[in-house]
Amino acid sequence: MPNIDKRVDAYIEGAQDFAKPVLRHLRKLIHDACPDVTETIKWSMPSFEYKGILCGFASFKHHCAFGFWKEALLTEAKFPAKNAMGSFGRITSLKDLPNDATIKKIIKEAVRLNENGIKVPKKKPSKAADVAIPDILREALARNHAAAETFNNFPPSCKREYVEWITEAKTEPTRERRVATTIEWLSEGKRRNWKYEKC
Repeated sequence: MPNIDKRVDAYIEGAQDFAKPVLRHLRKLIHDACPDVTETIKWSMPSFEYKGILCGFASFKHHCAFGFWKEALLTEAKFPAKNAMGSFGRITSLKDLPNDATIKKIIKEAVRLNENGIKVPKKKPSKAADVAIPDILREALARNHAAAETFNNFPPSCKREYVEWITEAKTEPTRERRVATTIEWLSEGKRRNWKYEKC
């Protein structure tokens, strides 16, 4: 096999016994379908690249996973519902895979997508839902202009961090202490987790 990576050999050898034949078979199919594919390790798992990432596989304690980087654009296969990592769900033996011809066909389609420079469309950012501000915080903000201004200029995620911290308090005294701390920090222009931010 050209363009092999010894780290992939080591990964397969370190896999559970049930996984070894599955991973070896998938590796062979990938190289058969795309002789110019290059192996590497990405995110601690074998990855196969040709003009970009094509696919990859992983081995776990009780199953394997095999997935395509541009799965959403592939039309050659009907992938099972997403209940596990990968394009084919949990793979515990060769019987869990489609036939070799189908897998090769899908790999070749993934190769064409990469050759044509087709990218997976970026997801549109979801509209951030308005943060429901509890009355206790609303009243405290009304009494402190600096804190209110800081809070109102925060993005929804920062507002949500403060709101959740206050609403998760189990007792009224704790809630009141958290509101007081919130107002103090907001007056200083601080986010909820300011202690953990890089300087």
